[in-house]
Amino acid sequence: MGPSTDTIFPTAHKLAQYGWLGVEIFFLISGFVICMSVWGRAVGEFAVSRVSRLFPAYWAGIVLTALVVKMWPEITPLHGWDTVITNLTMLQGGNNTPNVDPVYWTLFVELKFYLIMVVAMLCGVTYRNCLLLCGVWTAAAALAPALKTPLLTAFAMPQYAPFFIAGIAFYLMRRHRPNAILWAIVALQLLLAQRYIDYRLATNLGKAAVDALPSWPARVIIVAGFALVGAIALGLFDRIQWKWLTTAGALTYPLYVIHMNIGMTLIHHYRNRIPAPVLVAAVTALMLVAAWLIHRLIERPLGKWLRTTMRRGIDDVRQYVTPRRRHARRTPPQTPTTHHMTNGHCRTP
Repeated sequence: MGPSTDTIFPTAHKLAQYGWLGVEIFFLISGFVICMSVWGRAVGEFAVSRVSRLFPAYWAGIVLTALVVKMWPEITPLHGWDTVITNLTMLQGGNNTPNVDPVYWTLFVELKFYLIMVVAMLCGVTYRNCLLLCGVWTAAAALAPALKTPLLTAFAMPQYAPFFIAGIAFYLMRRHRPNAILWAIVALQLLLAQRYIDYRLATNLGKAAVDALPSWPARVIIVAGFALVGAIALGLFDRIQWKWLTTAGALTYPLYVIHMNIGMTLIHHYRNRIPAPVLVAAVTALMLVAAWLIHRLIERPLGKWLRTTMRRGIDDVRQYVTPRRRHARRTPPQTPTTHHMTNGHCRTP
């Protein structure tokens, strides 16, 4: 087995134990970004933007991860090619199909958030409706554990709702201006986010971690995440124009969909041949290069093709469906008699 990670990297190990909180911060940022994305858009336009953004790199990540795991089933086995095919839909979380990579569970959570925002779009994305969404979702997430209704729990997502909702409130601050109501929503979500820290510790590190690790670092990281997004909402970073941030932002998603199973497999496979610091640095560099290649060779061209193709499909729907509905509303009902007599004169209705 070799030495444990806390022996090889005593300092880094203490920090890495709380790395799972990156998911929570991602959900917080997602609430901000997706609320911005749906504002003033039709449902079709939102669907095009999300599909073309998520699926190209995701498909590449699935294929690459499946090949590596199939070649070196040292960390986890490949649960059959039917599992891989189902994963291509990104809906495997809804039918108990194993994820090709464990991190993919977060994408199904994102899809449920998108569905919630689509409902909001159908009702109209306005300041008032977004506030109503924050209130209704908060109530549903708070009641779901007690009601024990599977459908409500599945879509209210009590563990992660505080981050999405706070992100929405932060965007309302950015779009309009901060006020007491929005700050109250953020403060309430920050408090509610503390409720599931032990649950998340146990999910990621095992039940023993709840007693072995202090929870205060996790709470500090969550507060720091809220402060960061709050600073963005208030415009404190508007003057920062670092060009490398654009590239870094473009690589985060491709890196995310390939990093875990592939990275762990490579480290496990070469752990006795290459010194640990060199191996970790090499695997990290390799993952960054792979993410850049996926972005340039797959994500950008395939995303562009998907956008073009889906927009044509939406145009077809608008062309062949919408005019008929309008015509149906404007056509008066047919009657057997087209003229009526009024005081001895002919009147056309």
